[in-house]
Amino acid sequence: MTQEAIWDERFALHYGDDAAAKRVWLRCGVERRHGVLDPIEEQVADWGTGARMERFVEEALPLARQALVAALALAEVEPHDLDLLTVVSCTGYATPGLDILLARDLGLRDDVQRLHVGHMGCYAAIPGLGVVSDAAAARGKTAALVCVELTTLHVQAAERSLEQIVAHALFADGAAAAVVRPGGTGLEVVDVAARTDVSTASLMTWDITDRGFRMGLSPKVPAAVKRHVAPLVDDLLARNGLARGDVTAWAIHPGGPAIVDAVGDALDLDDDALEASRATLREVGNCSSATVLMVLDRLRTESRAGPTVALAFGPGLTLYGCLLRPAEIES
Repeated sequence: MTQEAIWDERFALHYGDDAAAKRVWLRCGVERRHGVLDPIEEQVADWGTGARMERFVEEALPLARQALVAALALAEVEPHDLDLLTVVSCTGYATPGLDILLARDLGLRDDVQRLHVGHMGCYAAIPGLGVVSDAAAARGKTAALVCVELTTLHVQAAERSLEQIVAHALFADGAAAAVVRPGGTGLEVVDVAARTDVSTASLMTWDITDRGFRMGLSPKVPAAVKRHVAPLVDDLLARNGLARGDVTAWAIHPGGPAIVDAVGDALDLDDDALEASRATLREVGNCSSATVLMVLDRLRTESRAGPTVALAFGPGLTLYGCLLRPAEIES
């Protein structure tokens, strides 16, 4: 649905048609997004955490399976050839987990190695990429990463909290996946970097409560990201013999328009360099960990040559960066 329709038909009721909430809703950079359910019609705000987790498994499994099947097909890899499956989510948990359920449904080998990455938030896809690429480079493994996030399961009761209004307006449901294998085509993961400022840990939180998971999102986050992103990127590039001018594509996690603007200002990027991130935010919203993979996929279809830098941000306050380049095709 479009963002305006979601407000008019759903969240206007949730917030009592609050004019301030509507302004935030319609100015957050999101034009369209998807959800696995209608949180207002189903009154998710009244659900306990247990009910939300039950629904998570029901909805996340087919969504993750669809993303993973598409990634396997793109990489021309059969499910039986996977050696490692890494699943990322901060919006739901179950045991047996999605990693086991996906292995069952896709007919993966019984000796496939599995890893679940939980509660790292929006930046988790990048350390996930580090895990699967390390397995491919160091141990010759064919590995897959799938990120699936169902943020609509964590809609909270209406209140005059700017943080909650912004979270409800920005976040959406989605899944994305990638396959990494030795000698593969596409993008090669060259290096990964991280930076955490523990002095700003309280600026972004994701707390488990009796009524689902509750987002804390300070308006100070963009300034904190802006302060740290240039040193992170410059260090990542310098240790690989590169500078910002060598980068031909930027995949910036669009946590919100202010985040994208802050990164653009800090790195002196033009509008063209930011468009893939802004377009992803417009078309699907903030899907937490899956979003940066969606930006990378958009850039992949544009077939840009040269190095790519992916950036994502989350609780901690943590910044992650990843340097990628087109894989060399063996003759």
